[in-house]
Amino acid sequence: MSDDTGADLPVLAEPADGLPEVVDSAQARRKALDALAAGSGPIAIDVERAQSYRYFSKAYLVQLRRAGSGTLLIDPTAFESAAGEVAQFAALRDLIHDQEWILHAASQDLPNLVSLGLQPERLFDTELAGRLLGLPKVSLGAMVERYCGVRLLKEHSAVDWSKRPIPREWLVYAALDVELLHALREELAVDLAAAGKQEWARQEFDWLCRWTLAPPTERPDRWRRTAGSHKVHTSRGLALVRELWLARDRIAFETDRAPGRVLPDAAITELASKVTKQQPQLPTAADMRRVDGFKRRQAREYQSVWLDTLEQVSRLTPDELPPVRLPSSGIPAPRNWERVNPDAWQRWSLVRPAVVALADELNLPVENLISPDALRQLLWQPDGPLTVDAISEQLANLSVRPWQRELVAPLVVELLG
Repeated sequence: MSDDTGADLPVLAEPADGLPEVVDSAQARRKALDALAAGSGPIAIDVERAQSYRYFSKAYLVQLRRAGSGTLLIDPTAFESAAGEVAQFAALRDLIHDQEWILHAASQDLPNLVSLGLQPERLFDTELAGRLLGLPKVSLGAMVERYCGVRLLKEHSAVDWSKRPIPREWLVYAALDVELLHALREELAVDLAAAGKQEWARQEFDWLCRWTLAPPTERPDRWRRTAGSHKVHTSRGLALVRELWLARDRIAFETDRAPGRVLPDAAITELASKVTKQQPQLPTAADMRRVDGFKRRQAREYQSVWLDTLEQVSRLTPDELPPVRLPSSGIPAPRNWERVNPDAWQRWSLVRPAVVALADELNLPVENLISPDALRQLLWQPDGPLTVDAISEQLANLSVRPWQRELVAPLVVELLG
């Protein structure tokens, strides 16, 4: 392991085997699959997205590297067809599904891979391994510096990967993201074994493979997450946030553009915050045009939509307006427990500091010892007898892994018993 970090390390500027051609045709795909089949061992995988530019979260480039195969750069958009991308990737799925995948921050890339029909049975997450080892920095660049003694340049991490053709310097960046994952995996495996955390990592990686099979849950009132909406204090103002958000979302969906590039959140909430109890009337078209976000070229393109939305909100009856505050649902934040559930507050005050101390003793982030949500749900209202088995069963129902239950359940029983 190298202790050197920072600018004094050499920069990894080009792939060791040269930059491969992008796989964007049926012929190139057959050749790539043959190369992958001829290789051996785990497969390093990465995905490039364009989430800051596009509405849909999808893979615009998939990078794979395997010993004996070299690096492959696959353009999924080249294989979009009436049959769907999943059918196009069936041969790749059959080839790699039962091999170990090496990813960095797997939870970010797996949803995009699964949407292509690529589901792992085994994986190794280098970022998660770094967390379990208590490393101070777990970005790919920081870990490559620590373990491989070279620097990766990350200046293309947030570019528009939907651009075609993809510039050469971007492709170099993408290829280098998988260049050293095998070496990093081997170094981390040694450290996990030395720390006695191999089994912890295995359980975490197995859980990630199963986690991708669970359908995502989506809030019905996503518009309430508009940045700055806390500054809007009236129902009609919030109705304006809602209707502008929905109008923007329809445009973003239809044009496949990131919503913030159509109209920034700040513009929506700045306009809506003009509706106050003292001045309950809606802002005018002139007010709207004075807000910076509405002056942008993309926003001006849909000025008639925003004006129609203002008119629509003005016609809403009081019972059609959203409440300023939603009724409480679920478990409140622990800071409110002392007032609403003193028993739970007492449990939290005893257990939470002890869990933090245990995580510190084990040299890992507390959220990797047990998720904050699982701990909140357990302590809000324990269900059943206060025994290790009963607490472990509750934690299992909250997706807490066996290694975590073995550490946390006895602690909870000791403190609350």
